[in-house]
Amino acid sequence: MIKAILFDLDGTLLDRETSLKQFISTQYDRFDFALHGIPKDNYISRFIELDYRGYVWKDKVYQSLVSEFSIEKLSWQDLLRDYEHQFIFYCVPFPHLQTTLETLKQAGYLLGIITNGREKFQQNSIQGLGIENYFEAILISESEGVRKPEAEIFSRALRKLGVKAEQSVFVGDHPKVDVLGAKNIGMKTVWKRDSYWGYSAEADEIIEDLSMLPAIIQSYTKQR
Repeated sequence: MIKAILFDLDGTLLDRETSLKQFISTQYDRFDFALHGIPKDNYISRFIELDYRGYVWKDKVYQSLVSEFSIEKLSWQDLLRDYEHQFIFYCVPFPHLQTTLETLKQAGYLLGIITNGREKFQQNSIQGLGIENYFEAILISESEGVRKPEAEIFSRALRKLGVKAEQSVFVGDHPKVDVLGAKNIGMKTVWKRDSYWGYSAEADEIIEDLSMLPAIIQSYTKQR
């Protein structure tokens, strides 16, 4: 019987691409006095390239931007602080996020998040989405000292929730980091399809939209 559903954050709950584009656009405007010599589209596109879907720390991203664009009136620390304080206001959820979590919660499932990343950044994203109260366990790789797809971070989340791997489902967008990592310890897996990766995940189920998830979880429950 399924007792718990765990989620990745970026690309699964948070529409990170849309959020970043909105944030970077307004960051450029806030610091126009120092950035006006750089075409705005270039600043935005280069940030997104350097960020590499969140797999590069923002301190490294901003150091590269300052160097490449020869920004003199701002330091990379200035830009990083702005990101830390302002990104929370630009977090865009994927469609049906709130209603999906509400449906699962009302059905009695335990919910958790396992995300790679810096603790402060990821906490801000979760708070920006306004969903922190839905989850009994939130594990962020920096504070845990272990990252997906390593088995320990999945096992640690399951222990915190008090459930076994076979009683849980993991939902994520990365075919290897999320799906394969969870599958390797015996969890059911749901891939939130993302064509960016260029190949399909070997998941138990595939969804295009979060609203599809409750029916899948219900079908698992009926099977047991």
